[in-house]
Amino acid sequence: MDLATVIGFVLGLGFFIGGIISATGSLQGLIEGYIDIPSIIIVVGGSFAATIASYTMDDLKNTPKIIKNAFSHSVTDANMVISQIIELANVARKEGLLALEEYGSNSEDDFLKKGIMLIVDGTDPELVRNILETELVFLEERHSHGKGMMDTLAAYGPAFGMIGTLIGLINMLGSLSDVDSLGPQMAIALVTTLYGSFLANVIWTPISTKLSIVSKQEVLVKELMIEGLLSIQAGENPRIIEEKLKTFIPPDTREKFDTKAGQGKEE
Repeated sequence: MDLATVIGFVLGLGFFIGGIISATGSLQGLIEGYIDIPSIIIVVGGSFAATIASYTMDDLKNTPKIIKNAFSHSVTDANMVISQIIELANVARKEGLLALEEYGSNSEDDFLKKGIMLIVDGTDPELVRNILETELVFLEERHSHGKGMMDTLAAYGPAFGMIGTLIGLINMLGSLSDVDSLGPQMAIALVTTLYGSFLANVIWTPISTKLSIVSKQEVLVKELMIEGLLSIQAGENPRIIEEKLKTFIPPDTREKFDTKAGQGKEE
């Protein structure tokens, strides 16, 4: 569970409600002035309807999974991957590339497993890079597609909020003879815009941003794997591979790996 996402949503909703209560002076003011069922129907229903019309049914089936990734995601730690690559490099340096086959078969990461098996099969290094980078491109495309759905919802929210406001204004202008009802009708019209802006800026846009961050982290780890595997195939020294892979991560998150001990064992 990503606590930052949960905390952000809770704080956003809390500050929103707290601000309204502070302005109205009571919880009753919140209920009476800011909760309007027709407005909710227009904004929420309209946003989802337009998004459904924009995507295929297969895309929509993945929506719960996409939203879940913003709250609960598992991205492989880059430092752990570096450790795995160095371990593979030491094995390959001591026993040869064919010795990596058992490790690859037992790997839980499908991307790393594919790369190892390509190397073990003696695939040309350039072809290995092309295959893995192509898979990475489609991975980014899938991530971008999911993020795009959240961006679509964020775009339609304010739009349907404005539609609801226009409906409220039309109703208000149709009853100008009843002066006492103008104020309440104007308030209801503006509440619809409020709903659209709230959903876009507190719910959908943050989810989209979080998905983008998670995607970049995963892509970085996959790029690190590609570089590490190709370096192993080229027969580079494990210590050189380690220093090369450390350039993928920020200096303050780099861990010290005892590669000298590993090299000592292999000689």
